Amino acid sequence: MNKVIAIQPSRVAAPVFQGGKLADTRGRTMRDLRISVTDRCNFRCVYCMPREVFDSSYRFLRHEDILSFEEIARLARVFVGLGVSKIRLTGGEPLVRRNLDRLVEMLAELDAEVTLTTNGSLLAKQAAALKKAGLDRVTVSLDSLDDATFRKMNDADFPVAKVIEGIETAAAAGLGPVKINMVVKRGVNDQSVVQMAERWRGTGHVVRFIEYMDVGSTNGWKMDDVIPSAEVVRRIGARWPLEPVGANYPGEVAERWRYLDGAGEIGVISSVTQAFCSSCTRMRLSTEGSLFTCLFAQSGHDLKALLRSGASDDELRNEIAAVWQRRADRYSEIRTAETAKNKKVEMSYIGG
Repeated sequence: MNKVIAIQPSRVAAPVFQGGKLADTRGRTMRDLRISVTDRCNFRCVYCMPREVFDSSYRFLRHEDILSFEEIARLARVFVGLGVSKIRLTGGEPLVRRNLDRLVEMLAELDAEVTLTTNGSLLAKQAAALKKAGLDRVTVSLDSLDDATFRKMNDADFPVAKVIEGIETAAAAGLGPVKINMVVKRGVNDQSVVQMAERWRGTGHVVRFIEYMDVGSTNGWKMDDVIPSAEVVRRIGARWPLEPVGANYPGEVAERWRYLDGAGEIGVISSVTQAFCSSCTRMRLSTEGSLFTCLFAQSGHDLKALLRSGASDDELRNEIAAVWQRRADRYSEIRTAETAKNKKVEMSYIGG
């Protein structure tokens, strides 16, 4: 069970803003909110929800234990008031949560970009409804174009073609440019890096190659399995010359590289070899309403108890602000083989 810290709103002082923005102990401002809407997924990807752990006997959260759409929307409104300008819905697999477009419609009323990360398996069926509800963009996880490799990695015997159909349907619905995330693991799918780049060159979509990370405590991470982003850039650049591009916004985690021939760009996310903790602007809300200040956190802060005990918006606002202002996380900067063994919250619980 993930460790959650109880909080007492009456003891929390009003937030202090620096230059109009809420800052943590390292001067980082809060811009992004990731909301996990379910801890369930229809895939069993080996780096996230390995089947030997998340099997038929695994106890997922009961429906009454997870936040309702109304509770999520209320918290999101408070976060936007504290400076959040981008909301990303995650899981588990968010599209397995019934009537998700209703939540999107609620969030679309806020002054923030609303995006979603999905494995793409249910996207073709839901893309039009999500766009109509107000979703701005979608990111799709796709770890290989080789069907056998992909089926082995998702461990659900799900075909590549169905994910590609989801990407194309989402783009046609107006949810583009689609970002396509590939977690690269040495000896498993790294042979597909150039093929992945080639498939999406010139389409307007952006492939982002992610270093295999030690998220959670169940994926058996080893540094030897990591393909550094610099190597990914070298492999692709040897085929199609690339040049670096500046970030789209402060705190963007993907380093951008543009094809010199004008066929678009790729991104690399290097949280292992080139930690970006110093500019991290993310807060994470778990499925059952716990607040986490880092993807690699060992404990969270219980907001659901406040919500369901009658706390006011001001009390919620002050507590969230206090959690952020105490934030000092920099796990990726201090990662070692030993710290990687520490028990951490699972990615399927708070999203990637």
